[in-house]
Amino acid sequence: MRKSKDIQERILHRMKISAGHLRKVIEMVENQDHCVSILHQTQAVQKALKETDNLILENHLKNCTTNAILKGDEETAIREIISVFKKKNV
Repeated sequence: MRKSKDIQERILHRMKISAGHLRKVIEMVENQDHCVSILHQTQAVQKALKETDNLILENHLKNCTTNAILKGDEETAIREIISVFKKKNV
């Protein structure tokens, strides 16, 4: 994955947020906290991961996809993006 230092820092920051939320979920389950509270925390994990995915996809589109198209390899670029969306909807 080619990315600028800024994008890499943002992705790592989002991943660390996700990891923190997940640690909290594990702690809450171990402590047998209220189910709704746990669900709120798991939703926070999912949101943080989704935001990370968005950053990675944005980076891919701006760099890898654009470069592939400029080099005349549109088919590969399009196939990669379609595969991401197909897996996302599974």
